[in-house]
Amino acid sequence: MSDDTQTLGRCPDCDECIPTAWALVEYTKDDGTEGLWAECPGCEDVVAPE
Repeated sequence: MSDDTQTLGRCPDCDECIPTAWALVEYTKDDGTEGLWAECPGCEDVVAPE
């Protein structure tokens, strides 16, 4: 079972904490690093958590 108290980071638009349960897409960037898109529970935008 996942731990919903963990966060992915903060929303770059509204600074809300984004829980891991709100993750939408994980991917590998061209440079080999991991990327992530998540929905922000505060502003409801799809963002790359910071």
